[in-house]
Amino acid sequence: MTPPRRDDLTPGPTPAARPGAESTERTISRKTLLRAAVAAGAALPLLSGTVALARDSAVQGRSLPATPACDDGDGPTHDQIEGPYFKPNSPLRTNLVTAGTTGTPLTVSGYVFGRTCVPLAGVLLDFWQADDAGNYDMAGYSLRGHQFTDAKGAFSLTTIVPGLYPGRTRHLHVKAQAPGQPVLTTQLYLPGEPRNTTDSLFDATLLMNVRGAGSGKEGTFDFVLNVVGTPGPGDPTDPPTDPPSGTWAAGHSYAAGDRVTYSGVAYRCVQAHTSMTGWEPPNVPALWRRE
Repeated sequence: MTPPRRDDLTPGPTPAARPGAESTERTISRKTLLRAAVAAGAALPLLSGTVALARDSAVQGRSLPATPACDDGDGPTHDQIEGPYFKPNSPLRTNLVTAGTTGTPLTVSGYVFGRTCVPLAGVLLDFWQADDAGNYDMAGYSLRGHQFTDAKGAFSLTTIVPGLYPGRTRHLHVKAQAPGQPVLTTQLYLPGEPRNTTDSLFDATLLMNVRGAGSGKEGTFDFVLNVVGTPGPGDPTDPPTDPPSGTWAAGHSYAAGDRVTYSGVAYRCVQAHTSMTGWEPPNVPALWRRE
């Protein structure tokens, strides 16, 4: 069985750990080193050494040695159930906090990697969560939103610490999809929560690293998608198919309300964007609504 993903800051379970148990063992993975180098602006490919070495070398302008492969035991991020509160067509935004939002501020940042430790650009991340009272907004889109990773595979979310409701510990829901790849549906958790030990869905491999930041909290988490290489324009879908007929086209700027057809089905654009391969209407309900 593939060992769970670990980084230098987030506690990870030992092989004997059971759901709900939290370990204090801390290790350093190559994805952590890569994240440090990407943040510091160092050139890719992959790095070796320690986190301090990666950052210090980048600052001093020295090139960093490459490793021949990236196999530190990291497996893809675990999936979890969607639950009953997901809504498609969430707004395109990185900040879920509005004037009426109450609760403890929380920022979550990190990177999305493929199986070979390559940071993935253009990954769709769709977040949703309960408010500080434990309620989901099913009438509108409070505390719901989607975004795309940047050219370095990075993302950042501004929100609040989710509230509690019967049977569940605090958690964030997220769907992650690299261009042209399957959707990963999962949840993120906060360490040190009493209900982590009683929530039957809790998975210690999905713990964020969280620290205090003034009156709020800062969390980090790196997703690992089951993608080999770097998806992008020109990559075939899996399984390969003949090019579909219709008016939708990659590289086109669409405005909200635009209508297209794809494989004989009509879709209406719900968020302005510039299309790219992998963002075909059936793949991204946050951008297209079927008519």
